[in-house]
Amino acid sequence: MIGLIGGSGFYKFFTGKSREIKIKTKYGWPSDKITIGALFGKKVAFLPRHGRGHKIPPHQIPYQANIAAFKKIGVERIIAPCAVGSLKTKIRPGDFVVCNQFIDRTKKRNDTFFEGPKVAHLEMADPYCSQLRKIAVGQAKKMKLRIHPQGTAVVIEGPRFSTSAESLWFSKMGWDVVGMTQYPEAVLAGELGICYLNISLVTDYDVGVYAKTKAESVSVKQVLDNFGKNIEKLKNLISLIIKNIPEKRTCACQLKTERSAMN
Repeated sequence: MIGLIGGSGFYKFFTGKSREIKIKTKYGWPSDKITIGALFGKKVAFLPRHGRGHKIPPHQIPYQANIAAFKKIGVERIIAPCAVGSLKTKIRPGDFVVCNQFIDRTKKRNDTFFEGPKVAHLEMADPYCSQLRKIAVGQAKKMKLRIHPQGTAVVIEGPRFSTSAESLWFSKMGWDVVGMTQYPEAVLAGELGICYLNISLVTDYDVGVYAKTKAESVSVKQVLDNFGKNIEKLKNLISLIIKNIPEKRTCACQLKTERSAMN
């Protein structure tokens, strides 16, 4: 089964036959009901990260429950799009970034399943699934999307946006985009041996960059408006990714978890 986590403005995926399930985990309830359907003969489970109608702020998303619920129903791969701000002028609103690295700047999120007495140390040198990233980049190029095949995302606590000084610092460090939700999703998925793919949809220039571009400063309205303008492109890309995911996993996602669990 393939899991799909919808970000800001992405609250529905299936247009055909589907069913909703409620599932509780030892970490509580996930963000919303999980909708299960089929696409290209593959089972797909969809969960809106912020709940329908965007009711849950990024720092209060039940990340552990979301990933645990997916694991409980048999999800082996997760596709997780999100809205981000650009930290570089060459990465423009409307572009897609298939991230290969993240920087964690969050403060108070429950970010592990290994809280004792079982202890494991997860390998995180390459936090995103190499197999899924390759498929995503290839399909985006076929669609002729403005795609950046790699990038580093800075994940901030939220719900506030960055100050100008923070944003300038992120840019000077050479990082590419800034958002609020990729962490700890990628880590939690990794701990459970689930492949994790991020697709970052650029909705704005972050506050430290917009002055150089004479663009509008970041706002919630701008983020949602630009996400909405590109939502169909995103859904089409995700559909093609799902279509081209092979049954066999050739990445190291499951192996690094098995090695970590032996520690």
